[in-house]
Amino acid sequence: MSDEQNVKPARLVLEDGSRYEGVSFGGNESVAGEVVFNTGMVGYPETLTDPSYRGQLLVFTYPLIGNYGVPSRQEEEGVASFLESQEIQASAMIVSEYSAVHHHWQAESSLSQWLIENKRPGIQGIDTRALTKKLREKGSMLGKIEFDDDNLAFEDPNQLNLVAEVSIREPRRYGSADKTVILIDCGGKNNILKCLLQRGVSVLRVPWDYDLSNETFDGLMISNGPGDPKMCRKTILQIRQTIDRKIPTFGICLGHQLLALAAGANTFKLKYGHRSQNQPVIQTGTNRCLVTSQNHGFAVDNQTLPVDWTAWFNNLNDGTNEGIRHVSGPFMSVQFHPEATPGPVDAGFLFDEFISMLS
Repeated sequence: MSDEQNVKPARLVLEDGSRYEGVSFGGNESVAGEVVFNTGMVGYPETLTDPSYRGQLLVFTYPLIGNYGVPSRQEEEGVASFLESQEIQASAMIVSEYSAVHHHWQAESSLSQWLIENKRPGIQGIDTRALTKKLREKGSMLGKIEFDDDNLAFEDPNQLNLVAEVSIREPRRYGSADKTVILIDCGGKNNILKCLLQRGVSVLRVPWDYDLSNETFDGLMISNGPGDPKMCRKTILQIRQTIDRKIPTFGICLGHQLLALAAGANTFKLKYGHRSQNQPVIQTGTNRCLVTSQNHGFAVDNQTLPVDWTAWFNNLNDGTNEGIRHVSGPFMSVQFHPEATPGPVDAGFLFDEFISMLS
């Protein structure tokens, strides 16, 4: 299948004054945000719908994007079957070459059509290798995609409470099993919910600032999400109270950072983050390594962990923290994505370990 590309001229402008000229293949709405890069070779539908990319202009380093189109947007019980949320979350996508011809047995439309429907710009014809080298050297930068005579101001999404934008608005229950896990939705990927349901528990999905004090539940899952974890003070308070109640707790990505902050540790912003499907991590004190899917711009500072908490995993590329756990209590978290989508499923067993903690 092929589609007619939306070939209007467009430009990417970085906060250091760099300009990259290209053409559009998506919506023609000018947009500003943080420019970050992802090195994954596949999975652009799942990546674009990951709420952790809220407010970001996403550079795909793989040189050819769009060749297998976009899968069906069908839902089951209000959850997208093939995507990580019900809409595109990234503010824009930046690629070297967009494939106007796509083919896949699950494809419902082209990537271009999907972007236009969601009013998200896509720009191609960019030297993504040179752009990525700049971002690695200088760090993630503010940027904007502009059309015609538009002249947007730069905008730092990390100054906003992005979690409040992507979190569910009202509590929602899934399943009817005896054991109940509360999922704090900070912008959680759909596959976290699916991984829990597949393991025979019911899930109560709640907003990021939901009061848990009157709820009875067997375990707490804290989801991934966008932005600076320190913006989520209300979530941190609820996690701290859950720890005091000795309820098993598992955090993923942003949820990992929030658990660390609730425990008394600190977080910091990485130079350009980890956004890929092949990040190697090692379980501390062992030779056990996992290849993991990751998407984050902040990290937990190992040096600030309280004495009753320990580093569980570390990144083999840069040594940053990739997981923590309590020395005696049922509390743990990981910086990577054991639910994958996209990426390897090496770490899927961590869901089993969490479920085994439920009383």
